[in-house]
Amino acid sequence: MFLIHNATVVLIALALDAIIGDPAVVWKRLAHPVVVAGAAIDWLDKRLNRLELDERTRRRRGVWAVALLLSGAAAIGLLLAWTFGGLPYGVLLEGAVASTLIAQRSLFLHVAAVKAAFEAGGLAAARQEVSMIVGRDPKRLDEAGVSRAAIESCAENFADGVVAPAFWCLLLGLPGLFAYKALNTADSMIGHKTERHLAFGWAAARLDDWANLIPARISGLAVAIGAALSGRSARAGLRAMRRDARRHASPNAGWPESAMGGALGLALGGPRIYSGALVDDPWMNAGGREAATPADVSAALKLFCWACAVHGALIAAVLGLALLVF
Repeated sequence: MFLIHNATVVLIALALDAIIGDPAVVWKRLAHPVVVAGAAIDWLDKRLNRLELDERTRRRRGVWAVALLLSGAAAIGLLLAWTFGGLPYGVLLEGAVASTLIAQRSLFLHVAAVKAAFEAGGLAAARQEVSMIVGRDPKRLDEAGVSRAAIESCAENFADGVVAPAFWCLLLGLPGLFAYKALNTADSMIGHKTERHLAFGWAAARLDDWANLIPARISGLAVAIGAALSGRSARAGLRAMRRDARRHASPNAGWPESAMGGALGLALGGPRIYSGALVDDPWMNAGGREAATPADVSAALKLFCWACAVHGALIAAVLGLALLVF
């Protein structure tokens, strides 16, 4: 019964997010859960992460910070699930809350904005838009670089913005979903290899890697299946994923990125500049076309939509199987 309930919540959340997304009018009045998590992480960072402490102490404090963060997030999720459980149509309310932590529509709109910017304002406008979703220096990106950055963001965020939240909600309900989003937010804020966060953010970065291990591989498979359904080569996506995914600097990002690169015939990743320093990352789908174009961004968005449909079908299959078994 627990799995049936959670799968229903996830399907409702995916549908609501695809149709409605995150209504800005709501978050003008309420604090978004990710914003709340970010404020908590910033508070913990400022009070526990002191540079004068030795590395071992800062790492230990980082572990405690993550433990407090995840415990608090899971407790909030549990309280909401318990509250909704006693209400008529409570599962719909759970799905509505869960939809705020799944990023199908917002990811599509952010990447589509890059394509629209190329058409409306050229390279300069596209650079401005892509700077909203990637960390690299947009001023150093040409048309191909901006296009590749948008496509890579689409692929990577499909894994940790769509598949992973749904995965943890399916397994552990709202407590799992809230804890995952808090962890993912912590990784984005403190999980960096900088002097300040190398030790303190170690736990957040490592645990986020583990939390995304299975979802990343599911996302790569969904992209490959989506490629077949959209008239592209699933075989090319699977081949690139099998050959190149493990070469990525991240243990997880390479799976959806290589699958999308293979399906689109593009080489993604590769050397890039972050904060003025060259990062010599390997190519995903090495040997593919490097000169990505705005038309490739459109193709990636179409593939993303098919991958989201495949992902939803997988959740529906889990629900169907659970109904048969239980």
